[in-house]
Amino acid sequence: SLLHSSAIPTTQKNFLIMPSTRQSLTYSEAINQIYSLSSSLKSLYNLNKNDVSFILCPPSLHVPIIYLSLLYLGVTISPANPLSSNSELTHQIQLSKPKIAFATSQTAHKLPSFPLGTILIDSPEFISLLTQISKRDSATNHVEVSQSDMAAILYSSGTTGRVKGVSLTHRNVIAPIAAFQKSSAELDPHAVSLLTLPLFHVFGFYLLINEFRWGKTLVLTERFDFEQVLKVVERYRVSDMPVSPTIILTLLKSDLTNKYDLSSLRRFSCGGAPLSKEVAEKFKRKFPQAEIMQGYGLTEAGAVSRIIGPEECNRHASVGRLCGNMEAKIVDPLTGEAFGPGKRGELWLRGPSIMKGYVRDEKATAETLDSEGWLKTGDLCFFDSEGFLYIVDRLKELIKYKAYQVPPVELEQLLLSNPEIADAAVIPYPDEEAGQIPMAYVVRKPGTNITEAQIMDSIAKQVAPYKKIRRVAFTDGIPRSPAGKILRRELINHALSGALCKL
Repeated sequence: SLLHSSAIPTTQKNFLIMPSTRQSLTYSEAINQIYSLSSSLKSLYNLNKNDVSFILCPPSLHVPIIYLSLLYLGVTISPANPLSSNSELTHQIQLSKPKIAFATSQTAHKLPSFPLGTILIDSPEFISLLTQISKRDSATNHVEVSQSDMAAILYSSGTTGRVKGVSLTHRNVIAPIAAFQKSSAELDPHAVSLLTLPLFHVFGFYLLINEFRWGKTLVLTERFDFEQVLKVVERYRVSDMPVSPTIILTLLKSDLTNKYDLSSLRRFSCGGAPLSKEVAEKFKRKFPQAEIMQGYGLTEAGAVSRIIGPEECNRHASVGRLCGNMEAKIVDPLTGEAFGPGKRGELWLRGPSIMKGYVRDEKATAETLDSEGWLKTGDLCFFDSEGFLYIVDRLKELIKYKAYQVPPVELEQLLLSNPEIADAAVIPYPDEEAGQIPMAYVVRKPGTNITEAQIMDSIAKQVAPYKKIRRVAFTDGIPRSPAGKILRRELINHALSGALCKL
């Protein structure tokens, strides 16, 4: 059990801090609440191992306690985005079949009735569940949980298509945390992590478990507000931040960073999309004390690879070497032939962190997991001769220009290296002669007036002719997922509708 980990402090060290409310929980307080809540749920609600709990809550100090209490009971947690539409929630609930739900007074109206009801975490009744049973009394309600038992159902679009429920066992959750090497700097007892990613997302979920395992202090934010993040970094001397490339770009390009003391920042764990060498080098010049440690993972596989230490951080284009318990191969998506180093193909993965499957979707599971346990990621990748992994793009997102394949990410990285561009995304646009052409959506940096012609000319000088951007639209923002991934389908639909943003 994580609750018995030798790395977890028994002192009054802070586990959780919520800057917006100035509330905090020490490890001692958190562990007592976990024991009390798990015992209360078992005795008062008859919540049992393998039951599913749906969680629709914005970030708060209570959410990590709920997660850890339910995992301790062997109850499967199924967290969802509080901003989800009613139709999205209906689909997720049909997949997970919950017995009980946790919500707030602002989100509960979105939920149907459940066999064991919905618990409002902002009610006095919930607070009593956190405190009414002591740790000693809770020992009588101990539940034996095995690694093969279900731990969580997280939601993902999968390698393609509609949102799916990813079924993860306790082994799946434990394996990536156990596999990561930790540098002495990362085990610094004074390290403070700032979590700007949502706890319902796989990145936030794993980070919460990981920081609890290593006894670190975790600062939570209710929503991402850039200047508020800078204030929090200064106030709490934040040393570690998991970020998307979008946040890295904002830190790099914003003048607001000059207003605050950010000297405590030491490590940025970057995932969600590749980060270009140019951006990484510029970032290092602005924040010389900090390292960007790129990594790669999926909801279906957990953490897959990661950059470790200053020397590896210089490999800007790589997402690092594989975790110690992960197998991988690069496969020709047409023939199934395995490739050696340097050759691009689809990345297949196998190991103890690979999901059990998609809940109530045998077809999608069979298409993604083969009979030997290999997970087909849908990502176009390659390994170099030293075992470092490089992500090229999503196979399904490659732009087919005549006989060539154009990776959108490559063009996006070039666009983002332009100081007049705040954000950008590249999509396929239909063309009668070429089949598809690269089209860019661009967000200008405030105060600049870069034109479509200037953008296309700049990119044309840096790429082969078939990769040139041939259409540009300017927009106020790029739609992204909570983890920072570009929602290309929204942009494609927008482009095809003919309602392009005016220049």
